[in-house]
Order: sequence, then C-alpha cells, then structure tokens
Amino acid sequence: MAKGNFTKEAITRQVLNFFNENSTKPFNYKQVSAALGLKKSVMKERVVDALFDLEAAGKIQRVSAGKYKANMRRQTVTGVLDRESVAKKTYLIPDDGGERVWIAERSMGCALNGDKVEVVLFPRRKGKEQEGEVIEVLERKKTEFVGILEVKPTFAFLNIDKKQLTHDIFIPLEKLNGGKDGQRCVGRIVEWASKEKNPIGEIVAVLGDVGNNDAEMHAILAEFGLPYTYPQEVEDAANEISDVIDAEEIARRRDMRDVVTFTIDPRDAKDFDDALSIRKLESNLWEVGVHIADVTHYVTPDSIIDKEAYKRATSVYLVDRTVPMLPERLCNNICSLRPNEDKLAYSVIFQIDEFAEVKGYEICRTVINSNRRFTYEEAQEIIESQQTTVDGQQSENNTKTEEQYRDELLKLNELAQILRTKRFAKGAIAFDRVEVRFEIDEKGKPLSVYFKEAKESNMLIEEFMLLANRTVAAHIGKPKGVKGAKSKPKTFVYRVHDVPNPDKLENFSTFIKRFGYKLKTTGKNEAVSAAINNLLDQVAGKREQNLIETLAIRSMAKATYTTENIGHYGLAFDYYTHFTSPIRRYPDMMVHRLLTRYLFEEGHSVNKNEYEEYCEHSSDMEQLAASAERASIKYKQVEYMSERLGQVYDGVISGVTDWGIYVELNENKCEGMIPIRCLDDDYYEFDEKNYCIVGRHTGKRYQLGDELTVRIAKTDLVKKQLDFELV
Repeated sequence: MAKGNFTKEAITRQVLNFFNENSTKPFNYKQVSAALGLKKSVMKERVVDALFDLEAAGKIQRVSAGKYKANMRRQTVTGVLDRESVAKKTYLIPDDGGERVWIAERSMGCALNGDKVEVVLFPRRKGKEQEGEVIEVLERKKTEFVGILEVKPTFAFLNIDKKQLTHDIFIPLEKLNGGKDGQRCVGRIVEWASKEKNPIGEIVAVLGDVGNNDAEMHAILAEFGLPYTYPQEVEDAANEISDVIDAEEIARRRDMRDVVTFTIDPRDAKDFDDALSIRKLESNLWEVGVHIADVTHYVTPDSIIDKEAYKRATSVYLVDRTVPMLPERLCNNICSLRPNEDKLAYSVIFQIDEFAEVKGYEICRTVINSNRRFTYEEAQEIIESQQTTVDGQQSENNTKTEEQYRDELLKLNELAQILRTKRFAKGAIAFDRVEVRFEIDEKGKPLSVYFKEAKESNMLIEEFMLLANRTVAAHIGKPKGVKGAKSKPKTFVYRVHDVPNPDKLENFSTFIKRFGYKLKTTGKNEAVSAAINNLLDQVAGKREQNLIETLAIRSMAKATYTTENIGHYGLAFDYYTHFTSPIRRYPDMMVHRLLTRYLFEEGHSVNKNEYEEYCEHSSDMEQLAASAERASIKYKQVEYMSERLGQVYDGVISGVTDWGIYVELNENKCEGMIPIRCLDDDYYEFDEKNYCIVGRHTGKRYQLGDELTVRIAKTDLVKKQLDFELV
C-alpha cells in the first residue's frame, strides 16, 4: 500500500483487490491485515469495516465465523454510462457490446453520465430489462464543472446547474484560489467518497461576475470542456513562422496568380480559407479552381501548434465571438487568402463544360493571388441585379452591374445552380433552415434579432466546395485500375451520413399526418429523399415549418468522421470528405496531409485504427462545439427577452414533456416553457406517444404544432431559462 494512503476508501479497495487475487481461499481480518502490511490496531479496525461493507455490497461472502472469500457468483460488467436526454434514464453501455443495463438513480453512487464504471448485475426479473448497480468508478469523463460560488465563514460551495451535476461541490476555503462569493467559477472534483453526498473540490478558474458577457461566454465554453483562452506558448510558436514565400516553394507549385480569383465570405470574416478562380479554355470548357488555404504547409505534424489544433479539433462560433482552432497569426494572417497577397493553396482545378459536367480535374498545390474580396451581400447584389436586367426591369443600382469581375461571378453562379439542380435530382435533401442571428453592441448586449437565410451567393460557394470535397474523397476512396478488378483503397478520412433509422422515419411520418401531410418512408433512397424534399417544400412559409423541419432532422442520422466510407445520404454522394476548411477544422488538415502523402510522396497507407481514433475525437469535439453554440444562442435569447417581461407574443408549441410545454415565438424564434404546474385549470398528463399533454377531467389537449398566445413571465439568465404563461 502506498505510503500514507490509509483512507477508508483506499483500504476497502485494497481489501477487495486482495480477495479478487486470492479468490479460492478464505481469510479472516488478521490474515488480510498482515497481507496488506497493516499492523496498527486502527488500520485493522478499518479492515474489519471494509469486510462488513464488502459483504453487504455482495463483493465477498462469509464462509464461516469471521472468514470471507471472493464472491464468485456475483456477475459484473464494465462500460460507459449513457443518460437518455428525453427519458431521463441512465444505462450502462457494456465494453463488450452486450445488452445495455439500466442503472436507477439510487444505484448510481457517485458515478456521472459518461463515466467508465464497473456494475454488478441484479437477478433478472421476467419481462423486465436488466438492472444493475455501480460499484466502482473506473474513469471520470468529466471532473471540471461551472457554477456560482457561495462562500460561508468556514466553507464554500460551488453551486452547479443540476443539468450538469445533481450535487454541489464542497470547496474548502483554502482551495478558493481567489474566487469570491457570487462569482462564476470552474471547480474540479478532487475526491468523492461513494457514501458522501457532495464531492470535494477546488476552484481552478475564476470567470467573473454573473451577468458579465465575457464571464458568461467563457462559462458556456467551460461547461462543454472547450478552451476559452489560447496558450501563450502556442501563440509564440505561431509568431515565429515566417510569412515570406520563397521562390523555391513557388517553383514547386502550379502558379495561378494570373487567373481571376476572388473570395466570398461573411462581412465580418477574417479567415478566408477558400477562393474561386475561373477562366475560359480554348476547348469550350471553363477552368474553375477551388483553392483552399494550405495550412499544413505551415503547421507540421506533432508540433505544439498541431497538438493544440488537434485537441480543439474545430473553431467554435458563439453569438459574439469566434474561438479559433489555430492561432490568430495563422488563421487571420498567414494562411488566410487575403486579396492582393501571394498565398499558398491546396487546389482542385476542374475543367467544366456549359452543362456543369466535369470533364477533368487536377488536385495540386498552387500559389494564388486573390483579386477581390466579396462579401455575400455584395455578391448577391450583383446576382440579383443581373436577374433584374434579364427580366427587363433595370436595377435602381445600375452602376453595380458594372462591378469588376461581374461576368466571372455570374458564370460561376450559373454553373453552381446547374450543379445544385443535378444534386437534388440524385436525391440530396434540402435542409436550408433559417438561422437566428443577433445584432449586439460592443458589450455583447443583444439589440435585435434577425434571420439569416441562404441565398444564391451562399449556394454558389457551397456547391463548389461540395464538388471539391466529393472529388477529393472519390479520388482516394474509389478503387482505380482495371474495371471489375478489386483494389483496396488507402486509409482516408471521410465525412459520412447514414440512411435514416426506419423506425424514426415511420414515427415522423405518423406524426405529420395530423397536419395533413404524407411521407413515403419505404423504397429506394432517392425516392425517400424526394418525398422529404417535397414535404419541406409543402411546409415552407407555414406556421408548422420550423417544427416539422426540426423533427425531420431529428429523424436523420448524424454526420460523422470515419475511415469507413458508407457515403453521405443527405448529400446523395457515394464519396465525401472535408477538404475545404483546414483553418477551422482539423479533419481537413488530416485530409490535406493524406493527399500529400499519397499523391506527392508515394507513401504507404496510414494506420487505420489510429486515424479512426482521430476521427472519433473530431466528431465528439464537433458535437461539443455545436452544443456550445446553441447554449450561447439560448443565453442571448433569454437576455434579449429579459427586457420584454409582460409582453405578449404568438407562438407554436415546439416541444412537450411531462414537466411543461415549450413554445417557439413566431416573431423572433425565441423558445421558452410554460411549466405544467402553471396550467391550473386541470391536472395534465403527458402522452409521450402523441406528443401532447391531456387534461384528466376536461380532455383538453396541448400538442406539438398548436398555436398559442403567451406572455413573458420570467427570465433566468443563470439557467438560460425563459418562462411563459398562457394568455
């Protein structure tokens, strides 16, 4: 036993290990104490206590007076705890892939969602699911939590949002580390005995006062385990990278600086990671270049910058800020395809005819010089002015039609629209959802809410990025050589999207019937996709649009990164990857490096298992980043509505639970809840199957999609919660 490690928990663990290692023989407390080197009487007493506790837990069994041996009849299993968000039930997902095990709240001990644990199985009751109890936490998924510090004269607590942790963390005063009463802080659990109500911890970061914008945004990032600062040593390493491109490097690349090239990005963007070039070829073809920032030229494998980028895996986009994957010097300066500067790029150069058919392509490293930086709004104005002129109505801003590079932009848009039409004809699904955006002041306060919709300028960029991504994926993933011959492709990173779960799709189809819609759920993928697109067209502009689009997305599988290509259902591509955003996504950096290895270095295939781990990590971080983004939107929605208490709005029921009904406001898409306890005209019961609550006496129903008029009753910025009351 380690020196000084004589806590009750440590001794109990040592006693259990002793019995497991000597499972065939019985022992009394004296023999166990001697074997563990415990000579003092107080230590022997703890061994006795451990024996009683282990017997009560069924981990050892008494074979005679004072003698115990390992309980070989006890069946245990290890795995990861997974809490279902809707049903609020926790299950053990076994490591061996066996049947999941239900863990009741009373049987969780001090285990948390996501922890790796050992579970003892209970005798199975007929017709019931397998149940078990956590007996040991093997590995914590998360040890740091965000909360509000409450300091008392002799102790302190970090009060945690119960969605994160059901128990507050006890903080000894000597572990406050500068934290003050009422501040948002990050606490770390350092000890949690199985029978203790509260874990013991320490403050590891003070975020600031409650309500301070920076503190709240940092709290959201910390809640999801995402970084909110950039390590100085990584910044220093980036500052040492030269921004000078030497002549030798240019000589090794295809020089495209004389070809018309431009970027199209949001107006507040600084990291321009893609550019388009276009010129007419003699063969009645168009040469279209998709140029992507060559990040991996500057970021070498296993460097300090690369390790930090891998850890982050993605840039995070909150309402009022971007938390970049790469240091600012790289993402906004050296790598960014800024206008009128020579830049290194990784490019796919297409030869395309007037019907947007690809007649040939080349994947190569290039040097480019962007002629112009367009915002999406500027590009859209040129597209719309051309459309107005074609319709025979002269644009009021006719001078804009003389915009430099207008013809090139319009040609690219023409080709993009053809590509888009072909893609949907092959079964792509049109999830072009309205995005909520905020106009904020310099302190982060939301001043107004507006909606961002994808227009042709956005679609122009999207289509050529999709074309480049699927071309790169097919180039590596599609077997080459003699037709019909088997050829194993080299390990690669794919972006995949599985077909919808039939049960989820059928449930969705059943639900929308109450709105008068039908959905074909069987047949070929193209037919089902066409049916979904038709449905989305039907609901466009109607009150139930957002609800049905949300439920449609939920019926779909999640897109992920993997080395096992299964195609991308939503895009209707057999091969797809992410190649076009290496400034903000680590998988794109992996793709760039693999391309270099396979195309220019003639390298062997990389280790598949290793890259699958990289893919899983990237997928996980992507989900966390998306969750943080949604949380920041929710916070700003509550903050925005906090100044509108008492005001009345029309809305639609967007969710139904046994604790209340969620309503989305038509005017600004803010979502709040009417607590079921506030519906005092009847006793309402939750009907999960029919997505509604029903009054026990009156039969009155509140169901998904119903229109309601509500009043803003309460806002809680700490919980990011908005409460409504019926009008």
